[in-house]
Amino acid sequence: MRATMPRPTRAETPRAWPALAAAAVLLGGCASRSVDIAPAPGNPAEFLAWSCERIVDEKDRVQLRAADLAYTVDERAGTNILALGLGFSVFWPALLAARPAGVEASELARLKGRYEALVVASRGKQCPEAGPELPPGRAAVLAVAQGERLVYEERPDARRAAVERTLTLAALRREDIELTGADQQPWRTDPAGNQLSAPAGALVWPRLLRPELELGAITSGDLFVVGDPLARARLRGQVVATGPQTVGNRRFDAVVVELFGDAQRGDSSTRLEGAIVIDRASGLLLRLDLRSADPAFSLQRRLLRIEPAAR
Repeated sequence: MRATMPRPTRAETPRAWPALAAAAVLLGGCASRSVDIAPAPGNPAEFLAWSCERIVDEKDRVQLRAADLAYTVDERAGTNILALGLGFSVFWPALLAARPAGVEASELARLKGRYEALVVASRGKQCPEAGPELPPGRAAVLAVAQGERLVYEERPDARRAAVERTLTLAALRREDIELTGADQQPWRTDPAGNQLSAPAGALVWPRLLRPELELGAITSGDLFVVGDPLARARLRGQVVATGPQTVGNRRFDAVVVELFGDAQRGDSSTRLEGAIVIDRASGLLLRLDLRSADPAFSLQRRLLRIEPAAR
């Protein structure tokens, strides 16, 4: 779900067009190499009619896609160059240091060129520096709002009694969404739906899901138990369904990923399977269903309702 951006009026058209044109020629004519990959030239004029907020949105999208691509290459090569993680303010030399080849190298070069063109366009329009907060236009189209309480139903498996867990939406940021429980411990989720952090004993999946997942897409990553270094599951997933899903009176743009893999504890392992349902607009978890003989990786969690912010 994206907000429709209004067309700029004559007053909004930047006066720095000559500078933008010159920068476009500069980018096109003398892009330099960086770790054997030169950026594919982008054209700042493409973004001349865009609002500053829309430019910020596109910079975020480009950087998120670039980081995801570099992580994929890095994981396959086993170099661990990106082991410390990357946020939205990515360090392009680190991405290029993964040394992708072929189609991946071309895609990363295209993204770098597009990002540089967006930066030039942003400067030409004299856009203010983007802060960590989610831009108002993006926040307005989400199915949830800051301060609201998300009530989940949880149980270890279908035979056990369910309990409710309430998480308050504490912050909406460009890089993540933060929720807090009754103990005020943070739960951080990125825009792709990855659980980045959680209290001890909870599950996290920092690199399982990719941005902009479509029907049939394949993904993979690890599942961890916070505070237990011996517990780890290696998962693969496939998107089996996408579309609207309603919780209470809220409508989400859901993506359903079927999961399968192995849960490891030391030298032993057991089968793990299930599914995860994510809101593509926000990255919020709508449902998690995991089945395993290891109780640490057996969990059913689903969003029951959304309560208004406390006054």
